[in-house]
This record gives sequence, structure tokens and C-alpha cells, in this order.
Amino acid sequence: MIGATEIKRGDILDIDGAPWEVTDVAVQTPSARGASMLVKVKTRSLRTGQSLARTYRGNETVDAADCEKRPVQFLYRQDDEFAFMDMGSYDQFTLRHETLGDAAGYLTDGLELHSLLYNGEVLNVELPVTVELEVVDTAPAIKGATAQAQLKPATLETGIEVLVPPYLTTGERIKVDTRDGRFVERAKG
Repeated sequence: MIGATEIKRGDILDIDGAPWEVTDVAVQTPSARGASMLVKVKTRSLRTGQSLARTYRGNETVDAADCEKRPVQFLYRQDDEFAFMDMGSYDQFTLRHETLGDAAGYLTDGLELHSLLYNGEVLNVELPVTVELEVVDTAPAIKGATAQAQLKPATLETGIEVLVPPYLTTGERIKVDTRDGRFVERAKG
């Protein structure tokens, strides 16, 4: 049990016996005297992907889902299925593209991440904050370009497109933030 005012983005709540991930939290403090604080929570079902918005009073408590995180490694993609291996038990499992959502665009062979289990069932995977990907297509570098210049689109090895500084060229490795898909920096080494 956690207090409604302690809910934060990324928490997993148990709502009606199912796991829901918190995607957004807004705290509203009414101006009327004696009125209690309201916590507006947007969640996404980890089983179906369905969205749900709920409002809690500041003094209410909610159930935190009993989820387990285990280290896994991405192995390969076959059509619409992505194969992973549990690093502890070496068991393999697959997840569909619809389940992974945007995370599918950041998966490269051998990437180590975490799986999210609820009652022994793998629901989804949790990406690292940044991943290293290779630029496979972008406009040529502009002579004299600086980091403050306009950004240009670049296609990465997994097929996703991100905006990068104009000095980057095809074949370079970059770090991308998996939370919002933004360029972070050139990969070192």
C-alpha cells in the first residue's frame, strides 16, 4: 500500500487484480478551504495496453502491484515476435510487437535489459535509459556545423528515426534516450 500523494510515473499499481503502469501524475490542490488534495493518475494496463484515468484523494492509499524484475537479454526478432533469454534461468520467451510498443525500436541483438513479471507471467521489458545505435542513413555532414545548429533526421540500425546534430555521418554510433527518443551524444570508443 502506498499513499496517493506518493504515486510517481513508472510505478506499477494493482487495480482490480491487474497490473497497471502509471504514465502520468498530476496533483491538484483545491483553493477552497477544507477541500482535500486530488491526485489524478493516468495508467496503462500491462496486459492489454488499455489506458485508464483515476482520481484519488490525497489521504487515500492504493495497492502497489507485486512485480519482479529479472535481467534478460534480447536475442532476435522473427516477424512480429521478439525473443528474449532470462539471464538467470536461461529460459527463452517471446513478446509480440504490440506488447513492446515503442521499445521495439531500441532492441539490438545482445542488448541486456530487465523483464517485468507479475505472478510469474512476463508482461513486458524495461529498457535501459540510453542505448547505443548505429546511424545507417542521414544527410551528409555540413562543413563548419556546430552542436547549436539545426537538427537533421537520421535513420538508425533498428529502423527508428531520430533528430541528430548536422555533424554526424552515416556509420557513426550514437546514444539515444529510450524515454523520449532523443539524441544524447556520440558513443564513446
